[in-house]
Amino acid sequence: MSKAERLIEMMITINAKKHFTAGELADEFSVSKRTILRDLQELEQAGFPLYSEVGAAGGYHILKERILPPIAFSENEAKAIFFACQALQYYRDLPFEQETISVLKKFLNCLPLDVQNSITQIQNKVLFWIPDRHCDSPLLKSMFLVVVNRHAATIRYSSAHSESTRTIIPIGLYAMNGLWYCPAYCTTTNQIRVFRVDRIKEIIEEKPCPKGNLPLPASVQEYLEKTEVKNDCRIKVQLTKAGVKRCETEPLLAGGLKKSPAGDGMIDMKIPYDTLEWAAAYFLSLGTSATVLEPAELTGLMRQKIYDLYQHYCK
Repeated sequence: MSKAERLIEMMITINAKKHFTAGELADEFSVSKRTILRDLQELEQAGFPLYSEVGAAGGYHILKERILPPIAFSENEAKAIFFACQALQYYRDLPFEQETISVLKKFLNCLPLDVQNSITQIQNKVLFWIPDRHCDSPLLKSMFLVVVNRHAATIRYSSAHSESTRTIIPIGLYAMNGLWYCPAYCTTTNQIRVFRVDRIKEIIEEKPCPKGNLPLPASVQEYLEKTEVKNDCRIKVQLTKAGVKRCETEPLLAGGLKKSPAGDGMIDMKIPYDTLEWAAAYFLSLGTSATVLEPAELTGLMRQKIYDLYQHYCK
């Protein structure tokens, strides 16, 4: 291994450590302790954030604000990074929006000109389109910190029907169709609820989570996987070709959609009861492209909505 290769490997190694000694690195890289000390001195002179402590329990530490070591990317790896970032481009809010812009500029400027031009072509030709919801989430970064710190938060929340103050224990955050959501245990209802981050108007208080065993999934991934298989209410909906095309783009319904060779189809699946109100409004928006067969509760909700519209416009 050349000296340059050893320095790069050393930066990657020590960046992952909280504490290390020169002797440990000498053993790991099969060189003398004197060589390691010279290498560490060169890294410090180059600006790598090291500090040393003398004594029997001494050694080296990385400063809290760590600088990542240089990493060599292949051309396709560089394109993959920009391709992934492209998926976030049309989200109105991101937890680290300015940092995302900054890091992409730094990264792009370090690439050869031909690779930069190739990435520009990708950006011009390939797009992860997300509808603009016109919903700002100014508290997204604050909620992000609540989540990663594993804290509880008392929030002022504006739902579709009213405004309330609630204390929640977040499970995590996820983005879908241009909106950010925070599934959390609500101490008011003693149940897990999903809160839209753009509807959180104020974080009144942030504090450590209360002690005790709460029925919380270990991760937001686990929560979403459980939600997908949650069997609360069976729906059966007959769809025309136009209805199939519409439902193929709706994440909640696409998993239960079965399309016939002719292009029409049927939705036969189970969904949580608390989504029936949404389902009624959604299938009404499809007009005659969807015919709800089951359950009676869903068709009842749809009739009520039709009646309310009739009263609103025809009376």
